[in-house]
Amino acid sequence: MNTPITFILALLVFGFTSCSKETNDDNLTDEDQIEEMDDVPEVEENDTAVYFPPIDSDTWEQATMTELDWDEAAEQPLLDFLEENNTRSFIIMHEGKIVIEAYFNEHLATSPWYWASAGKTLTSTTVGIAQDEGFLNINDKVSDYLGAAWTSVSSEKEDLITNKHLLAMDSGLDDSLGDAVSPSNLQYVADAGTRWAYHNVYVKLQDVVAAASNQSWSEYFNSRLRDKIGMTGTWLESGEDLSVYWSNTRSMARFGLLIYANGKWKNEQIISEAFLEEATNSSQDINLSYGYLWWLNGKDSYGLPQTQLKFNGPLVPNAPVDMYSALGKNDQKIYVVPSKKLVIVRMGDAADDSNFALSSFDNALWAKVNALIN
Repeated sequence: MNTPITFILALLVFGFTSCSKETNDDNLTDEDQIEEMDDVPEVEENDTAVYFPPIDSDTWEQATMTELDWDEAAEQPLLDFLEENNTRSFIIMHEGKIVIEAYFNEHLATSPWYWASAGKTLTSTTVGIAQDEGFLNINDKVSDYLGAAWTSVSSEKEDLITNKHLLAMDSGLDDSLGDAVSPSNLQYVADAGTRWAYHNVYVKLQDVVAAASNQSWSEYFNSRLRDKIGMTGTWLESGEDLSVYWSNTRSMARFGLLIYANGKWKNEQIISEAFLEEATNSSQDINLSYGYLWWLNGKDSYGLPQTQLKFNGPLVPNAPVDMYSALGKNDQKIYVVPSKKLVIVRMGDAADDSNFALSSFDNALWAKVNALIN
């Protein structure tokens, strides 16, 4: 799709105004387990004191750094760092209330921007909602919903691929053939469940939801998720059989808040806590730092897009170990940190070189955030 970006932005601005551990416990002694548990941050129930903004207004309560006992002297260095690194918008929330909200480089609160792969978590969450409603089961094979020959692999190997494999990125399909997800581009490398690779085939889950619910993907997503929490935004085709979500920054923050609140918005459970618990923990044992399209901090190792190398240590060393993240191309970020009661959102251009998800910017940004909140 070759629509000029300026036209897309104009269209979106108009449209938005009208649319609404990981550990192996088998060999640990009781004493070892107690010591390990002592290292895990205590996490309070997130929904006891969480503020939720109204879904039909721009009202959003604020919290001050003074009442949170944060270091106000660290705010300006943080903002300077963000602006110098091509940020367009940035929000920090504490228990749902906005503490910092800043816009840079002529970007406005009403300006739309793309989520890139951070939007994968929208797909994961919507799949969870569809499972909660009984439309699908993530343990079913994908061909139960899309029919045979949705890939180019043999029927025997295709039938090994479940919805859960698409959520966990271990479908076994070849990730070296480009972005398209037409059958000709979905070819066999390994049996499902034996190889982790960052692959756009996850988008087939949107087709699964559409087929299972007998609605279009956008209709189901809007009615079950977007509209219920007051988000705005829309899915736009990006070529190669894919679509990317565009919204303003507060919509991204609303979604992060929903996840922080264990899937509840005020008194309504939008998505089950059980699914989110699965989604934000290791989904397989190949890349421990990956859940259901969520990136996980605090694990012993991690894998990255376009490589089969395994890297030792946590994903973002400067960040809290319990943080999980939606990470998108060119540094689109949602960080959710239960132990600190935080949701942080960043939108913009790449801070440095173009990237697919994780970048050095994550760790550098968390050094600035730590100076503020610690």
